[in-house]
Amino acid sequence: IFNRIYKEGSKQQLKPTAANASSSLDLESEDISLETTVPTTEDVSSSDEQRSQKVTRQLIERKELLHTVQLLKIELSQKNLIIDNMKADHMSKVEELEEKLNDTIHQKQVLSLRLDSQLQLFEQLVFMKLVPSRRQQSQRKQEMETILLRQQQLEETNRQLCEKLRRSLRDLDISEDRYQELRGLPDDKISIQDYVSMHFYEVVNPLRSQLADLTALKNNLTEELNLHRTKTKDLMESYEEERRLRSELELRSQRLTLQLADAKQQIQEGDYRRENYPNIKRERDHFDAELKELKRRFDTLDLAHTAVIRERDTLSKEVATLQQSVTLLQKDKEYLHRQNMELSVRCAHEEDRLERLQVHAAASQLAAFSLDHYKSEYENKLREELENIRLKTSQEIEHLQRTSREMYERENRHLREARDNAVLEKDRAVTAERDTQSRYDQLLEQYRQLQLGTESRVAEMSSQAKLHSFEAERAHLVKDETAKALAQCQVECEKQQKKLELLTQEFYRLQSSSEKRVTELQAQSAEQAARLETYEKLERELDEVTMQAAEIENEEEAERVLFSYGYGANVPTTARRRLKQSVHLARRVLQLERQNTSLRRELEQRKAQAGEMSEELLAANQLLQQTQQPYSYMIETVRQRDAQIGVLKERVGSLEDQVSSLRKERSALEQVKNGMAADLERFLNHREVHTHTHTHTHTHTHTHTHTVLLFTDCSGGKFQN
Repeated sequence: IFNRIYKEGSKQQLKPTAANASSSLDLESEDISLETTVPTTEDVSSSDEQRSQKVTRQLIERKELLHTVQLLKIELSQKNLIIDNMKADHMSKVEELEEKLNDTIHQKQVLSLRLDSQLQLFEQLVFMKLVPSRRQQSQRKQEMETILLRQQQLEETNRQLCEKLRRSLRDLDISEDRYQELRGLPDDKISIQDYVSMHFYEVVNPLRSQLADLTALKNNLTEELNLHRTKTKDLMESYEEERRLRSELELRSQRLTLQLADAKQQIQEGDYRRENYPNIKRERDHFDAELKELKRRFDTLDLAHTAVIRERDTLSKEVATLQQSVTLLQKDKEYLHRQNMELSVRCAHEEDRLERLQVHAAASQLAAFSLDHYKSEYENKLREELENIRLKTSQEIEHLQRTSREMYERENRHLREARDNAVLEKDRAVTAERDTQSRYDQLLEQYRQLQLGTESRVAEMSSQAKLHSFEAERAHLVKDETAKALAQCQVECEKQQKKLELLTQEFYRLQSSSEKRVTELQAQSAEQAARLETYEKLERELDEVTMQAAEIENEEEAERVLFSYGYGANVPTTARRRLKQSVHLARRVLQLERQNTSLRRELEQRKAQAGEMSEELLAANQLLQQTQQPYSYMIETVRQRDAQIGVLKERVGSLEDQVSSLRKERSALEQVKNGMAADLERFLNHREVHTHTHTHTHTHTHTHTHTVLLFTDCSGGKFQN
């Protein structure tokens, strides 16, 4: 019996060892299960049970305490390493910042010294340059003052002389007696007003005589013109009367010829209807076919005309829709441009925020990576400790197996207590798991605190983003103000362009007037040259006549020669006359030269103004070209739309021309149709007359009357059609 009990105990001993191995594996996976169900015996003493229980409890508690102490040491060393690393990082950052601060302070000092030296040099140079410039400026100011005083004096004297001359040159019209009286006086005793009035009389008197001759000639010509008009009017009335009588006679002759032809035809062709009924019917059918063809063509043309009108209406609607679409596209473009700007600003803010979040995410990833690294190290160490504990427990289990063979009976009795101890150990393992869970919760709390810190930083970044958005709105307002300023500049540019156009028109007007004045002066100079040539010829002829008269010895013949050449006539060939003319011509030449110089100066001034305006126009065009691209793009799109609208207008014009041509063809066809209808009506009227006369003459034949009735019915239907 004892041997049998020993064998059963050894079998049960093997079972707890397997259970202990499985429990060690369960400890590695943090799920310990040490429950065993082994049958016990109640034959062992209570003292042995108590001793074994105390030994196992003390060993387990001691191992647990050692394990916890080792874990705490590991955690403490890890925390110390982390603190040392953070201290080293902070110290390195502080040193770098101190170095940067020292560098910036040194650069600030160097730049301040450079600035002071450059300011001193600049002040010295300015002082050295200002001394001679001030002297030159004072000298030039004195010269300008003297020049201005001299100019004012000259202007005052010129104004006084002009006023005096203007007051004196009045009532220039004089009589012929006064002219003869002034002409007899010498030049020294004649005043300026008398001299000017005398020359005015010399110029105006022949013009007045010419004007009187021309008015008389005009009156004669007007009388002749009135006579010719009355004659032509009478001739036209007689011509109209004769033409009317001739047209009436022609119509009457045509009517008589037609009546004669009808009478001859009635005489010659008495039985024409009976014999030529098939021909007439054929002609009628031919005319019906032509009428149907013309109707068909008219219908097709009418359909084409309606189609063209419909197409024109559709094109006009398309043009209206295109114009509306152009306006809508412009508005959409403005809205999309504004939205694009807002989205670009928001995108920039979001990109900045994304970069910051990426940096923060990288830092958090590094922290998580370090946390995972520490966790993996901790798990490895824990696994090693558990492996050591498992090895130690296996050794102890072997030792216990060796000792259990001796104490088998007592252990069989107290296996239930061992199970309770295992349950307690399980509870302790659960408590250890709870401790690890609490530590994990602490780490999770730290991670959450870090996350809250990141959220606070994100909130700060969002506030900064709001500030940036506010700045962007401010920049947008500044942009709107610049756009308004640009619009004002464009308005000013348009005003300047209009001003330039007015100035160019004024310049062209002045240029044309100056050219006209130059041509007038040239014509006057040519006239004066011609008169001078005539006077020179006259003087040469007089010289030749006097020489001829001097060569002739007989005085009577000499006087006859002189009288034959006009000696004694009123010819202005005296020395005083020549002197007056030369003085007048010299004054006129000087006046024309002055006018020419003044006109040249005005022309140069106008050219300079035109050059300045052209430069301003070029600057305005450059400003227009240097505007932002959306405005240029909008201008380009508007130009393209204008070109499309022009093309559509040209197409509409061509279609309207086609419609007008079709209408003309339709009117021509209607005229042809009306002419054919009139011809048919006339033809049918003649046939009805023939039928009536033929019925009255040939009422004896029934068949003939039947055919006549058929033809009249057919002709009546045709006429109704």
